[in-house]
Amino acid sequence: MAGESLFNFSAAVASRKSDTVHIQIEENSEVFTIPLRALEFLSQILSSMAEGKTISLIPSDSELSTQQAADMLNVSRPHIIKLLETGVIPFKKVGTHRRISLDALLAYDTEQKQVRKSSLEFLAQQAQDLNLGYE
Repeated sequence: MAGESLFNFSAAVASRKSDTVHIQIEENSEVFTIPLRALEFLSQILSSMAEGKTISLIPSDSELSTQQAADMLNVSRPHIIKLLETGVIPFKKVGTHRRISLDALLAYDTEQKQVRKSSLEFLAQQAQDLNLGYE
Protein backbone atom coordinates (compact mmCIF):
# COMPACT_ATOMS: atom_id res chain seq x y z
CA MET A 1 0.00 0.00 0.00
CA ALA A 2 2.80 2.44 0.85
CA GLY A 3 4.43 1.71 -2.52
CA GLU A 4 1.24 2.57 -4.45
CA SER A 5 0.74 5.73 -2.42
CA LEU A 6 4.37 6.68 -2.97
CA PHE A 7 3.94 6.51 -6.75
CA ASN A 8 0.88 8.80 -6.60
CA PHE A 9 2.54 11.22 -4.18
CA SER A 10 5.75 11.39 -6.21
CA ALA A 11 3.78 12.31 -9.31
CA ALA A 12 1.80 14.94 -7.41
CA VAL A 13 4.90 16.51 -5.85
CA ALA A 14 6.75 16.62 -9.17
CA SER A 15 3.87 18.37 -10.95
CA ARG A 16 3.33 21.11 -8.35
CA LYS A 17 4.39 24.67 -9.05
CA SER A 18 2.96 26.46 -5.99
CA ASP A 19 4.02 26.30 -2.35
CA THR A 20 0.71 24.79 -1.24
CA VAL A 21 -1.37 21.74 -2.12
CA HIS A 22 -5.13 21.21 -1.80
CA ILE A 23 -5.98 17.80 -0.38
CA GLN A 24 -9.46 16.29 -0.51
CA ILE A 25 -10.65 13.59 1.87
CA GLU A 26 -12.67 11.16 -0.23
CA GLU A 27 -15.07 10.00 2.50
CA ASN A 28 -16.49 13.43 3.37
CA SER A 29 -15.25 15.60 0.46
CA GLU A 30 -13.49 17.91 2.91
CA VAL A 31 -10.75 19.97 1.24
CA PHE A 32 -7.83 21.54 3.07
CA THR A 33 -4.54 23.16 2.14
CA ILE A 34 -1.12 21.97 3.24
CA PRO A 35 2.37 23.26 2.43
CA LEU A 36 4.08 21.50 -0.48
CA ARG A 37 6.95 20.71 1.90
CA ALA A 38 4.53 18.62 4.00
CA LEU A 39 3.59 16.61 0.91
CA GLU A 40 7.29 16.08 0.14
CA PHE A 41 7.82 14.95 3.73
CA LEU A 42 4.90 12.52 3.45
CA SER A 43 6.46 11.17 0.26
CA GLN A 44 9.69 10.45 2.16
CA ILE A 45 7.71 8.71 4.90
CA LEU A 46 5.90 6.53 2.36
CA SER A 47 9.21 5.68 0.71
CA SER A 48 10.65 4.49 4.01
CA MET A 49 7.50 2.54 4.83
CA ALA A 50 7.58 0.86 1.40
CA GLU A 51 11.11 -0.31 2.25
CA GLY A 52 9.88 -1.71 5.57
CA LYS A 53 11.75 0.85 7.67
CA THR A 54 10.54 2.12 11.03
CA ILE A 55 9.49 5.78 11.11
CA SER A 56 10.07 8.13 14.05
CA LEU A 57 9.23 11.82 14.15
CA ILE A 58 11.39 13.85 16.50
CA PRO A 59 11.34 17.66 16.82
CA SER A 60 14.68 19.14 15.74
CA ASP A 61 15.21 20.88 19.09
CA SER A 62 14.87 17.62 21.03
CA GLU A 63 17.39 16.36 23.53
CA LEU A 64 18.11 12.66 23.55
CA SER A 65 19.29 10.23 26.18
CA THR A 66 22.44 8.26 25.51
CA GLN A 67 20.33 5.17 24.73
CA GLN A 68 18.16 7.08 22.24
CA ALA A 69 21.29 8.46 20.57
CA ALA A 70 22.82 4.99 20.41
CA ASP A 71 19.64 3.62 18.86
CA MET A 72 19.59 6.38 16.24
CA LEU A 73 23.20 5.75 15.22
CA ASN A 74 22.87 1.98 15.58
CA VAL A 75 25.81 1.79 17.98
CA SER A 76 26.17 0.76 21.61
CA ARG A 77 25.44 3.10 24.50
CA PRO A 78 29.03 2.74 25.83
CA HIS A 79 30.30 3.90 22.42
CA ILE A 80 28.07 6.99 22.61
CA ILE A 81 29.32 7.73 26.12
CA LYS A 82 32.92 7.47 24.89
CA LEU A 83 32.13 9.96 22.09
CA LEU A 84 30.56 12.33 24.61
CA GLU A 85 33.32 12.09 27.19
CA THR A 86 36.06 12.64 24.58
CA GLY A 87 34.28 15.74 23.27
CA VAL A 88 33.44 14.33 19.84
CA ILE A 89 29.73 15.01 20.37
CA PRO A 90 28.70 17.91 22.62
CA PHE A 91 26.27 17.20 25.46
CA LYS A 92 24.99 18.61 28.70
CA LYS A 93 24.30 17.00 32.02
CA VAL A 94 20.91 17.16 33.68
CA GLY A 95 21.61 15.91 37.16
CA THR A 96 23.51 12.70 36.53
CA HIS A 97 22.03 12.16 33.06
CA ARG A 98 23.71 13.11 29.79
CA ARG A 99 21.53 14.83 27.17
CA ILE A 100 22.50 15.19 23.52
CA SER A 101 20.85 17.65 21.17
CA LEU A 102 19.38 16.07 18.07
CA ASP A 103 21.13 18.68 15.93
CA ALA A 104 24.54 17.74 17.38
CA LEU A 105 23.87 14.04 16.87
CA LEU A 106 22.76 14.56 13.27
CA ALA A 107 25.81 16.74 12.58
CA TYR A 108 28.06 13.95 13.88
CA ASP A 109 26.20 11.37 11.78
CA THR A 110 26.54 13.50 8.63
CA GLU A 111 30.25 14.00 9.31
CA GLN A 112 30.78 10.26 9.79
CA LYS A 113 28.94 9.46 6.57
CA GLN A 114 31.27 11.84 4.73
CA VAL A 115 34.34 10.23 6.33
CA ARG A 116 33.11 6.77 5.30
CA LYS A 117 32.40 7.98 1.76
CA SER A 118 35.86 9.55 1.45
CA SER A 119 37.51 6.37 2.76
CA LEU A 120 35.59 4.23 0.30
CA GLU A 121 36.54 6.52 -2.60
CA PHE A 122 40.18 6.37 -1.50
CA LEU A 123 40.12 2.56 -1.35
CA ALA A 124 38.43 2.34 -4.75
CA GLN A 125 41.07 4.65 -6.24
CA GLN A 126 43.86 2.54 -4.74
CA ALA A 127 42.30 -0.59 -6.21
CA GLN A 128 42.17 1.06 -9.64
CA ASP A 129 45.77 2.29 -9.36
CA LEU A 130 46.91 -1.24 -8.48
CA ASN A 131 44.83 -2.80 -11.30
CA LEU A 132 42.87 -4.97 -8.92
CA GLY A 133 40.08 -5.76 -11.36
CA TYR A 134 39.00 -2.23 -12.20
CA GLU A 135 39.39 -0.71 -15.63
